[in-house]
Amino acid sequence: MNWHKSDNFAPLVLVFHGQQKYRQIRSLRQMAEVLIAAWPSFDGEEYLTAAKICLDAHLGTCSVNEARIALIRAAAEANIPVIAVVPAICDEQSSIVEGGASLVKGVHSA
Repeated sequence: MNWHKSDNFAPLVLVFHGQQKYRQIRSLRQMAEVLIAAWPSFDGEEYLTAAKICLDAHLGTCSVNEARIALIRAAAEANIPVIAVVPAICDEQSSIVEGGASLVKGVHSA
């Protein structure tokens, strides 16, 4: 897996306190960088899991989506707000809800 490749990584924005408040995550490399350089606490269970899964995704032993989900869980553990784009494939009868964000019936992503 290429660290820089972002084709399969649905973008996230993490909202930190401080000078660089918004961190956009579009690849495994950016995920690794934020976990190493910007994370407020390095001892949380979800943080450690996210770090391991990020490496596993890089090695190809798990999916990029699993790494993304692990990052979202680590952010929740650290009380870091996440702005996520939820890719949608929906029909007229469905709505999708993830982490409090929802797609309204009849609205499709481009």
